[in-house]
Amino acid sequence: MYAVWLPLLVPLLAVPVARRGAELLPPRTAAWALTALALVLAGSSTAALVLLALDGALRLPFVAALGHFSPHLLGDGSPATVPTAVLAALALAGLGVLVPWRARRHLRELRAAHRQCGHEPGAGDLWVRPDTRPDAYALPGRPGRIVVTTGMLRALSAREREVLFAHERAHLVGRHHLFLAGGELAVALHPALRGLRAPLSYALERWADESAARATGDRALTARAVGRAALAAGAAGPAPRPRLSLTATAGPVPRRVTALLNRSAPVGRLLPRALACLLLACVTLSAAAALEAATDLHNGIETAQGETGHLSPHGG
Repeated sequence: MYAVWLPLLVPLLAVPVARRGAELLPPRTAAWALTALALVLAGSSTAALVLLALDGALRLPFVAALGHFSPHLLGDGSPATVPTAVLAALALAGLGVLVPWRARRHLRELRAAHRQCGHEPGAGDLWVRPDTRPDAYALPGRPGRIVVTTGMLRALSAREREVLFAHERAHLVGRHHLFLAGGELAVALHPALRGLRAPLSYALERWADESAARATGDRALTARAVGRAALAAGAAGPAPRPRLSLTATAGPVPRRVTALLNRSAPVGRLLPRALACLLLACVTLSAAAALEAATDLHNGIETAQGETGHLSPHGG
């Protein structure tokens, strides 16, 4: 059962590598890669917790009776088997409470925001909220909305508003809130994956920046609009909005503006390929280790059941 520990430890290596690798990838590719990596690693680590808890539970007499074998037929195990199983079971119980609670919280925030938008004047997917504090964000849902305050409209010129709307619309069209939700789920399942939050958020904002630049055909205008919107929103302080909403004013705005004004220099192929191979190895190792541990446990149970049948006076 040594393999069962690998999925719990691999994220400690994978997160720093992923943060570096995301900087070398196009924003859209980086967002997909970070989300997929986080979900696979989180799923593997959760499977490892289940296996650890199950290994200890099978040694309980009443659980073994359900499987029709004696607990001692599984072997003595290590002295840490039972304490580890208890800790794993407690961790799983905590996840069973934490994940649904966070999901309900996100849904409540989105529903409350949509109810508020329902009472504001709107045009298509654009909803203007009377508020002197500059703010704008993409509100996911059915339908998705671009929420903008009157304060933000006054802070930008007409062309800069077009950029802002194109940016937020890119979030809605790309369903970027699903990437955020996947990242939040992964963090809830394995806290070490928290380090992927910032690069994922940055990749999503850069993705929307590039979409807005293509829609307007002016990278300098896009950079200026993003910068002015961020300055206006920052001067007014943080505004309340749903956690799964996305806004052009989030993240390291100076870095995003620089990326818009100065196209990235071509990156050599060797380093991205090396990092990609390392991340692929991490994902493969984590998933394969969880599968191997599950197979080992399954084989142990089948062996114990076979021995019980062999020892039974009614056995074949």
